[in-house]
Amino acid sequence: MSPFASTTKSPAGSGATDISQRKGIHPAFFVLITVFFFWGFVAASNGIFIPFCKNHFNLNQLESQLIDFSFYGAYFIGSLVLYLLSAVRGEDILNKIGYRKGIIVGLLISVVGALLLIGAVNIGVHMTDKTMAFFLILGAFFIVALGFSLQQVAANPFAVVMGSPETGAHRLNLAGGINSFGTAIGPLIIAVLLFGTAGSASSGASTDISGVNKVYFLLAALFLAVAILFAVAKMPEVTSHDRFEKTKKASNSLLMITGFFVLIIIGIIIDFRLPLFIIGIIGILAVLILSNKAAKKNGEGWGAMKYPQLALGMIAIFVYVGTEVTIQSNMGALLELKGFLKPNGLSASEIDPFISLYWGSLMMGRWAGAITAFNVKKSIRKVLLVVVPFVGYVVVLYVNYLKGNNVHELLPYIPCIVIQILGFFWGQEKPAKTLMIFGFLGIIAMLTGLFSVGWVSTFAFVSGGLFCSVMWPNIFALSIAGLDKYTSQGSAFLIMMILGGALIPPLQGGLADLPFIGIHASYVVPVVTFAFLAFFAYRVKGILKSQGIDYESAISGGH
Repeated sequence: MSPFASTTKSPAGSGATDISQRKGIHPAFFVLITVFFFWGFVAASNGIFIPFCKNHFNLNQLESQLIDFSFYGAYFIGSLVLYLLSAVRGEDILNKIGYRKGIIVGLLISVVGALLLIGAVNIGVHMTDKTMAFFLILGAFFIVALGFSLQQVAANPFAVVMGSPETGAHRLNLAGGINSFGTAIGPLIIAVLLFGTAGSASSGASTDISGVNKVYFLLAALFLAVAILFAVAKMPEVTSHDRFEKTKKASNSLLMITGFFVLIIIGIIIDFRLPLFIIGIIGILAVLILSNKAAKKNGEGWGAMKYPQLALGMIAIFVYVGTEVTIQSNMGALLELKGFLKPNGLSASEIDPFISLYWGSLMMGRWAGAITAFNVKKSIRKVLLVVVPFVGYVVVLYVNYLKGNNVHELLPYIPCIVIQILGFFWGQEKPAKTLMIFGFLGIIAMLTGLFSVGWVSTFAFVSGGLFCSVMWPNIFALSIAGLDKYTSQGSAFLIMMILGGALIPPLQGGLADLPFIGIHASYVVPVVTFAFLAFFAYRVKGILKSQGIDYESAISGGH
């Protein structure tokens, strides 16, 4: 998964005004979308990298999920630091320096992280303390994602202003499609680099940790090449000098959330992990709930957090990203479980078709969800809602075929896609209704996976990707509805809640490590999170209705 918001407004400023008067797409947009591909490619590849590291470093399931903790934790820290620095200075720092420069700096940070990761891997090979070696890799991985967080904040509004305002959503949907394509093929390419082709992997190809060198030498080179391309390409300089409204009470709440995040880090260091993960998550959710209650009494100093839809939406984004990530991040351990899918379980080199299908499922849904952004007749939209998901499915099958995987094993997945399509028709392009339907479908899918084994259970869990696919834009749109001048700030707060992707996967991993639960039963976690997302859809609908907001306007886009 890679964070992608399709609801960013065009920034103000002279640069933005000049570009927004263009008709069509600025040529530099096609350079910009390369970073969207990287976010998806690397985030989705974690599903392969996690079991790879787990086997090499002899990690338990919670420890293996610290890869997600480092990756998505960096998004939170990066966004938080930018927000707090801007609050202190009274102006948006990134807008002031310009989006292009922000992306270049973000890419260079990722280059440094990739090179440090190579160094950490090679040092770790010779270290007797494998735990310390793993933590060195986590630190480098954090820096890679820290660069991504800066790219993320800059690239979304940059994409909006690269053409006429009327077609801004179209460009974001195209960028989101590129992002989703990266999530679909990333696990397969990483699997080839780590294990070789399907044939060589099955015949005992080397899976030495030095294989990571190939992956991150390639990524470092690509990050650097794109940074140079951004530097030399003729691209607009877009900046904004709007005042950054200070919201002391909201900032204090974010610092309290950071305190619980630090508490979790302490738990990791002192090996008291699962209890402090539980305490930290409960504490973060409590801060958001109590903050909203306090803001209702006196909204001064709270900024966007005084709106109940935003406060509830921050929890929903936290839960949603955690759900999307935890299903696939723990899937490797589930598929390796003896007797679950195959008598001896799958090896680490055999799980990539299922990780690819999971992220491909998100791609199918996002491509279908993007249809409504284009001005086509209703009858054509209905046809496309049926055709587009299967086009995405064919893409997933084809890239698996090119890699040498047995695509026939993936054909029984078709009924799951049909259910998703029916969900789209039932949702009628209404965000709250669609979100509630997909939440309930997610609950049913996870329960089916919990109470079965083999191919039925595997495809049920994989189908979680289908039902997560359009949740981000719907949650985002419902959460910022009616915020007016606080929309930009509310968007920033929502982006910070990508933190859920750092905390919920290790929580599930910790439960999986408990002998009386295990990896299969640990999938009760996404059952609970899907249930909350369905509740959010119901609750926010009432909140917005009480404010006189048309909560069922058609929304499209992708995360």
